[in-house]
Amino acid sequence: AVLTLLQCSSLVEASTTNNNLQPSRIKGFLKHPFVNDNKNLASAVSDISGGASALLEDGTDIEAIEVSIPLSQSPAVQANPEALLMDISMLSDILMDVIEQEDPNVRKLYDEFLSYGKARAENVSDGKPLETMIERAKSLSNEECLGLCRAVATALNLVNAAEVHHRMRSIKTYEKAIGERGLPGPLYHTEDSVKGSIQAILDENDGVSKEDIYQQLCTQSVELVLTAHPTEVNRRSVLRKYRKVGEDLAYLERPDLLPFERLQATFDLQGLISSLWGMDEIRRVKPTPQTEAAGGLAILESVLWDAVPSYLRKLDAQCISSLGKHLPLNVVPIKFASWIGGDRDGNPNVTPCVTKEVVLQQRLKAARLLSQDLTDLESQLAISSRYSPAMIDLANSVSYTKHRQELYRRVLSHLNKRLMKTMRACEDELEEYLKPEEMASLRSRTPSLIDEIDDLEPIYKKEDLLGPLTTIHESLVETGFELVADGLLVDVIRRLHIFGLTLVPLDIREESTKHTMTLDAITQWLGIGSYAEWDETARLAWLSTELSSKRPLFAANNLRKLGFPDSVVRTLETFKAASELEPEALGAYVISQCQTASDVLAVMLLQKQMGMTAKNGNMMRVVPLFETLDDLTNAPQKLEELLSVTAYVGAIKGKQEVMVGYSDSAKDAGRMAACWAQYKSQEEMVKVANKYGIELTFFHGKGGTVGRGGNPALYRAVLSHPPNTINGRFRVTEQGEMITQNYGTVQIAEHTLDIYTAAVMRESFTKHVDPKQNWKDQMERVSEVSCSDYRHLVREEPRFVPYFRQATPELELGSLNIGSRPAKRNPKGGIESLRAIPWTFAWTQTRTHLSAWLGVGAGLSSKDANDMETLQEMYDQWPWFRELTDLIAMIMSKTDFSISKNYDDQLVDKTGGVMELGEEVRKKLVETRQAVLDVTKSTNMAGHHVALQRASSLIRSPYVDPLNVIQAELLKRLRVYESQDELTAEEKEEFDTLKNALVVSINGIAQGMRNSG
Repeated sequence: AVLTLLQCSSLVEASTTNNNLQPSRIKGFLKHPFVNDNKNLASAVSDISGGASALLEDGTDIEAIEVSIPLSQSPAVQANPEALLMDISMLSDILMDVIEQEDPNVRKLYDEFLSYGKARAENVSDGKPLETMIERAKSLSNEECLGLCRAVATALNLVNAAEVHHRMRSIKTYEKAIGERGLPGPLYHTEDSVKGSIQAILDENDGVSKEDIYQQLCTQSVELVLTAHPTEVNRRSVLRKYRKVGEDLAYLERPDLLPFERLQATFDLQGLISSLWGMDEIRRVKPTPQTEAAGGLAILESVLWDAVPSYLRKLDAQCISSLGKHLPLNVVPIKFASWIGGDRDGNPNVTPCVTKEVVLQQRLKAARLLSQDLTDLESQLAISSRYSPAMIDLANSVSYTKHRQELYRRVLSHLNKRLMKTMRACEDELEEYLKPEEMASLRSRTPSLIDEIDDLEPIYKKEDLLGPLTTIHESLVETGFELVADGLLVDVIRRLHIFGLTLVPLDIREESTKHTMTLDAITQWLGIGSYAEWDETARLAWLSTELSSKRPLFAANNLRKLGFPDSVVRTLETFKAASELEPEALGAYVISQCQTASDVLAVMLLQKQMGMTAKNGNMMRVVPLFETLDDLTNAPQKLEELLSVTAYVGAIKGKQEVMVGYSDSAKDAGRMAACWAQYKSQEEMVKVANKYGIELTFFHGKGGTVGRGGNPALYRAVLSHPPNTINGRFRVTEQGEMITQNYGTVQIAEHTLDIYTAAVMRESFTKHVDPKQNWKDQMERVSEVSCSDYRHLVREEPRFVPYFRQATPELELGSLNIGSRPAKRNPKGGIESLRAIPWTFAWTQTRTHLSAWLGVGAGLSSKDANDMETLQEMYDQWPWFRELTDLIAMIMSKTDFSISKNYDDQLVDKTGGVMELGEEVRKKLVETRQAVLDVTKSTNMAGHHVALQRASSLIRSPYVDPLNVIQAELLKRLRVYESQDELTAEEKEEFDTLKNALVVSINGIAQGMRNSG
């Protein structure tokens, strides 16, 4: 004991010896465009309102930093904005030094164009800086355009990295400032944190006890579904380096750094930025579903593996402080799932083999991560005495006896060897899918197996690990080692509960017509007619009969011998592949473009054919996706028809999940009509589910942008959902660039998880506003008028398609190589078959954002004064309508009339009235802005989201404006080359340069807007 104390005191002494140094700030020479001469920037950035309330123990509200949205999208926060500008200045300095050495002309152009951007940001009513930019862009060579775009885009990414770091720094500064005055517990002093939400619930609800809140927290579930939707424009290797930039900035602020350590860290940062400039930021090859899945695994491995147990440890401490109880180890308020490698809707690249390969890679990665955890645990638990009887029995059951006296290590070593067997089994199966060189690389990362474990069984189920680890934990607690039990062991147990042995369960998504074609082939093969030609009644009758039957439809030994078309065989092989996977590896089977109850039963029957039934314990839950205006309108009726089928209700065990499509419905009918249809549909489906005693969970298919259902103010968005539609169960997609933004670092991921947890908890106790009948009537009018206005332009106006394709880079987006799936479901289709992502992406690039606001102005405008009075009342008293209106206002505040007009001037035909259509669109924009201001009785278009815009316009716009101007010029030049029948060798070289420059500009604008699709 004395020896241990002496060793500890030595460690403490060593740690305090080097803690006397004061931090010094590295000063740059080439300042951010605002640092030198815009003295009002700091106050402008810091003057931000509309955030979450900070709470003190005495109940006093104090002005809080803005954390009511994911940190990745919040503004440059208030605390010490000068520090942010100095970080930006330092990073810009380093970048400019690197560029100066390579090409002084690019450096000169960068300074020139940023000065125009700065001048425009300082006075947007002055049109001269933009005019000068446009004229100068015309004089640049193609090479100069490429160099300038690369410089500005790289600088913009560095600005984003500095902002992320600054938000975390400001939050820590703020928390320290509150100190002991605040509520106890480690989570943030804001309303959108679990800490603040608990206090808010107790303040707002007289009859709610701490026990009620505790029970809600222990039973609720948030499931975040990672998707490969192609909106992340940056390569993974580039993203890693920008994340490292933020980490280096944080390291440089440590007060205990020695001078040499600080100097070396600065050199490392310079080297990092130099390597960023030297990288090829363009994806030269379209990613495969496997590489997309690898990207998802990278976030899970590098961030979420650490962030989730870290957050749950803080949540546990918060529960003790606020509610007086520990969070049980088996409680999982946050879960993850994935579509990456399982989403085959319109993506022919996702084959059954791809799905199996992705699942195997996930299992292999999980086994490796858990093996490392067990290795660390084995090192920690070198305890040679005091075990519980259950622990002794467990250790005696292990025949492998390397650790004779240390029973914990004996068991952990045995489990680790079984995990190594799991790794080897996964590798053996992957040999069927990978090239020899890929297999060699894969096997080199697995420890060599020794002879003693040849007879051991691999571990495929999390219970095989959870059981022994729980016994170890209980033994440590029983024998006085509580502090040891509460260390890494708790984190590993929680990881197992959340990630299991597959990291994330994989959803499968397929279009309903594929199942219809498959069953049609089967019924014709059986000689009972054409399933495709049967009406809904006949389909339901046959499906119900077959679901109740014990016999299969056919022998599934060799599907290709049955003579079915290739597309049918592929669908059947998907179900066969799913049946061969562990049930833990799979999540939901989502049916896109689901329109009937028979669409759901069809999937049930195809699962049954492959032995996937509720009785066998391996049936995937079937989730209909309603995603067009008509589908949402008809969804309650279809759900009722479905729940009337006895065989189906018996299989789902009282639970049903329904997915609501936000992006496709908005593309179909416009934002306002889609949102009202979603509201009504969810409300009515809840009534249907309650009628049949079914627990209904909604799966929200949202994108990152407002036009695709996204909401940067996540906390408020959850609270404003229709009444009784969440009930402690919230499943939502996280896609593309939003994965990077919301989970890019451990600290940001923890904060995002806290917001989700707090929001769902708070929503369960929220007294929702039931809309009055005249409000509903008004929304019917608004929806009908806005939908008509939207569809008239998009579907009926003959000039629209030419205008869309000329005024935006929609046709050129394919060169980005940002996703494995085609941009269209039907390659020969027009706008109607274009996916919602490129539809939104294209309008975002030109700063028009038409997909988010078109139709809104017409809907909110009325010649009847009573309509406006009702709308204003709705805005004041109905949170759902207020949040919707504020979101539209926010996205409209990001539109830029002059930038949009320049695309028209440079690119659109001056004949056929196409140019005039652009003027009509901008006129609609002006009218929509005015209508929103009238409803909100405001003069600020950003409304409650002003915090999102102010810093963005001041800090990012000077970079984004030049990119927009250069992009329009590049598109003009590219289209001249594309119109020629044949290019000379020199022209081909220029054409390639232009294409590269265009891709860089698209990437840069996407980063500047902070969302793309």
